[in-house]
Amino acid sequence: MSTFVLIHGGGDVGWYWHLVEAELRAQGHDVLAPDLPGDDESQTLTDYADHVVEVVGDRRDLVVVGHSFGAFTAPLVADRLPADVLVLMAGMIPTPGESPDEWWAGTGCQTAVAEQAKRDGGLTGHADPYVSFYQDVPRELAEEALSKERAHHPSRTASAAPWPLAAWPDVPTRFVLSTEDRTFPPDFMRRLAADRLGIVPDEIPGSHCVALSRPKPVADLLVNYARAASATKTRQ
Repeated sequence: MSTFVLIHGGGDVGWYWHLVEAELRAQGHDVLAPDLPGDDESQTLTDYADHVVEVVGDRRDLVVVGHSFGAFTAPLVADRLPADVLVLMAGMIPTPGESPDEWWAGTGCQTAVAEQAKRDGGLTGHADPYVSFYQDVPRELAEEALSKERAHHPSRTASAAPWPLAAWPDVPTRFVLSTEDRTFPPDFMRRLAADRLGIVPDEIPGSHCVALSRPKPVADLLVNYARAASATKTRQ
């Protein structure tokens, strides 16, 4: 049995993972999907990591997963806990010293979104979240997701401060991109994963919010990562 530590993205809550959590629990695993601190502009990325570390406690056999902005917090958690594998899903891969605010221009994301929008008629980066985030999520579920959004996560402090690690944590890392992502274009994410992590992403059909639209494939992928990590530990 593994413990999956599921970290939500910006403006979101742990509820984002609830369908994936159900799938993982049905396969006999433990799952933690905390709400990161919100409504406090003094909170830092380290504060977010502190919160997750406290929730995890002394659990072992950890699979740490960060979605979207959660990729800024997940490596901080994996660096401090005995994580077997670190997984970023449609993640904003940070680099030492770069703030989240700087990430957009520093990675070329803004340019990539604009170029993809020209190709797809403006769907990528669309102002309507039902178009750009939740295009394959059932409408009622997407409405519920939007009703849970928080305006003050991440905080201004967390967004403006440099990412605090000096190097990527010494933890096996996997990256998952959604092939229909209209927030972070797939070609851009392939380049980013290669440039910053030196890895080829695993790909899954779906939107940016694939944990809501395709929870079982997401859960199955995470379980496969956990099994591979467990097998590696056994051989060592």
